[in-house]
Amino acid sequence: MTSTTFRIGGDLTVGRLGFGAMHLPTEKPEDAEAAIAVARRAVELGITLIDTAHMYGAGANEEVLAEALHPYPKDLLITTKVGVARSPETGEWALNGRPEVLRDQVDHALRRLRVDRLELLQLHRIDPETPLADQLGALRDLRHAGKVGRIGLSEVSVAELAEARETVDIASVQNRYNLTDREHEPVLAACEAAGIAFLPWRTVAWGKAGDRAEVAEVAAELDATPTQVCLAWLLDHSPVMLPIPGTSSIAHLEENTAAAGLALTPEQRARLNAIAGP
Repeated sequence: MTSTTFRIGGDLTVGRLGFGAMHLPTEKPEDAEAAIAVARRAVELGITLIDTAHMYGAGANEEVLAEALHPYPKDLLITTKVGVARSPETGEWALNGRPEVLRDQVDHALRRLRVDRLELLQLHRIDPETPLADQLGALRDLRHAGKVGRIGLSEVSVAELAEARETVDIASVQNRYNLTDREHEPVLAACEAAGIAFLPWRTVAWGKAGDRAEVAEVAAELDATPTQVCLAWLLDHSPVMLPIPGTSSIAHLEENTAAAGLALTPEQRARLNAIAGP
């Protein structure tokens, strides 16, 4: 039986079905109450992995998680991402992996999340304008300084992952991946071989999984929703897979979390595996 937990970096145990906080509303003052309720419900449901980022509301997402959950349960991991910055002139977001920017965003994340150390910090994207060794060197220095525990990457190729591992240990990779979009299957395979956590984002193809007859059939057989089937397939597909479905709705959160309890039969798994991507 596939384990329900995974040890990120070999020593940090989390439940394999996490929560992506990107969709929590933070734009208006009245949004806070709803966002806090969803975050707290996630923890009540047993979720121990929550993913956020500097880019989500320019730090507002990190702040609402701290407001909702601090002081944190001892088994809760909140991971954040840095490396995307907003231009002070235009307000536009762009990749920015300059070491001074990464250091500044980490310091802001520590303050917003009210922690002394980020147990897992992920580089949101590799900045092509900054040498990768400089970006990872900055994160490695932050780890040596005690501000970061483990380092992850997002949206990388197999070659980029291999290059990064020459500079620093990589604990996680966060790439787009779901039942009907398996472009990064080679990256998943590389993560499996190295024991690296793979955090798929866009875990369901824009909520249209039920459009596939095979998914709808399996959902009916299991008395589940198509979304639950897609999440269950991810958990079944690889032991290093840590899906982080996101929502701003408690009802959807509860639906997603229940997917961890679904068990696919070998025949159902085979039918879903046969689905071709776009």
